[in-house]
Amino acid sequence: MDTTAATPGTPFSQLLRSTTHDKHDEANASPFIGRLLAGGLGIGAYAHYTEQLWYVYQALEKAGEALRNDPVAGPFVRDELLRTAELERDLTFLRGEGWRDEVTPLPATAAYVARVEECARTWPAGFVAHHYTRYLGDLSGGQVIRDQAEKTWGFPRKGDGVRFYVFERISNPAAFKRTYRELLDTVNADDLEKQRIVDECRRAFDFNSAVFWELNEAYPVSA
Repeated sequence: MDTTAATPGTPFSQLLRSTTHDKHDEANASPFIGRLLAGGLGIGAYAHYTEQLWYVYQALEKAGEALRNDPVAGPFVRDELLRTAELERDLTFLRGEGWRDEVTPLPATAAYVARVEECARTWPAGFVAHHYTRYLGDLSGGQVIRDQAEKTWGFPRKGDGVRFYVFERISNPAAFKRTYRELLDTVNADDLEKQRIVDECRRAFDFNSAVFWELNEAYPVSA
């Protein structure tokens, strides 16, 4: 069903949220995230997850730099969202100075990165879908992971180990998210293109879920 056409007059940001809610819940219900939030996984699993995020954000932020002047994607490229430097600082803390020589993307992560790069090259509106899915998630549910990591492993509050989740350049996350949703509501796209963005958002959640499943398989439950 064309969900965009089925809800005339609905703000696009609201439509995105409602039509991806099931995929969002699927990702959050992954065993890996459940075990991580319950304190059932070691710091190595958390570091492994952080490594996978680094690959994704390198792709997102390299693409964003190339799309700064694009009429569709450009308005979403905001320096206060950039996460790569914070991820690298976290990984240095978690893995040591030589971490770049030791990390490897999971197959699901490599597929995710390839899709982000493909959208950036050929379809800027698709890049918006991935940008929205990741960054608004980090500003919202990502804070739960930060809080749990601080409690479980004793990281300094909003310090090394969890800097990825700390948006120091955003003083009011709620206001920022409202502004971001206003950008979505005025995105330079017709109804057909908006439906394609919805579909790509759902696909982005599937990529995230696939990464979680592979991480879960890497850390089997002990007998």
